[in-house]
Amino acid sequence: MKDTTPLPTAPLRARAEIDLAALRSNVRALRALAPGAALMAVVKSDAYSHGAVPCARAALDAGATWLGTATPEEALELRAAGLPGRVMCWLWTPGGPWRQAIEADIDVSVSGMWALREVTAAAREAGRPARVQLKADTGLGRNGCQPADWADLVGAALRAEADGLIRITGLWSHFACADEPGHPSIAAQLTRFREMTAYAEDQGVRPEVRHMANSPATLTLPEAHFDLVRTGIAVYGISPSPEIGTPADFGLRPVMTLAASLALVKHVPSGHGISYGHHYVTPGETTLGLVPVGYADGIPRHASGSGPVLVGGKWRTVAGRVAMDQFVVDLGGDRPETGAEAVLFGPGDRGEPTAEDWAQAAGTIAYEIVTRIGTRVPRVYVNEDRDG
Repeated sequence: MKDTTPLPTAPLRARAEIDLAALRSNVRALRALAPGAALMAVVKSDAYSHGAVPCARAALDAGATWLGTATPEEALELRAAGLPGRVMCWLWTPGGPWRQAIEADIDVSVSGMWALREVTAAAREAGRPARVQLKADTGLGRNGCQPADWADLVGAALRAEADGLIRITGLWSHFACADEPGHPSIAAQLTRFREMTAYAEDQGVRPEVRHMANSPATLTLPEAHFDLVRTGIAVYGISPSPEIGTPADFGLRPVMTLAASLALVKHVPSGHGISYGHHYVTPGETTLGLVPVGYADGIPRHASGSGPVLVGGKWRTVAGRVAMDQFVVDLGGDRPETGAEAVLFGPGDRGEPTAEDWAQAAGTIAYEIVTRIGTRVPRVYVNEDRDG
């Protein structure tokens, strides 16, 4: 008779635990900060590497009414998963899947005449109007229509709308320095946005939404909330910038906890070189812990010698270089069991480092720390059931 006893589940080499209750709480906190505006949860780049579909569902459960992505492929993935409501995508290149986006009821962003030509041609093929949002470059200098070209774009879009090819659903822009309170560009961009939207409306545009506020503007600039706020990193419980406050200052909680199981614990003598280049040499007899994640998993090599890790209730620091698949911590003589948990970052309430701590160690921003965590690290979702 065949033995049907289930095999024990092996502990994971590494895992990124995603707390969906924290995400829902963050969405509710952000809605409270912008009570007069609808809320878009930005789930681009696989929800900043948290997992687009489960995070989008949780955000909608908590009251988000829009989902935002960068690429049309990301938006189409949400629709393929059956997610309802408004979805917008904004990073298009010539020849993109305009018709598929139109047929999936996705709002598409247009910043120039080439894009308007392509979306209207796709609308003719689809036999239905495209939902188009016109983006104004108010000073960021990336995507968006320059003020000098705005009249031409608005005029052409209104003609396409009169022909039944598009519906102009929104007017929008993006801040350059909203994470730097008091920066003079903030007021200048707000003024320019008001001028450009006023012109479009004077010409006959009747947008459903006007929007400019990203996460930092949602947190600190109520005058920029308009009809819709686009919250990205804040949805995942990370402050856009230490200068504007910690997550706790805004009632936010980090959603991702990254941990690994020690692959080896061993005793080494004084003067032992560690990892490539021997940039760390043990100052005395000690114990080492091998953490089985590296830059192939998204651990920044720039944090070699500085990245913090919680092992056995104590902060340790990456000893030597971060390699592709692993790095070492000096345990200072402590002897945790092989397989013991090493927490790289999390909310911080168990004494573990945060993504911001890793950002400081690597000379980058917390956005990059979470977004770079690769697909080799399994996502483990907790608190999936809706909690009100």
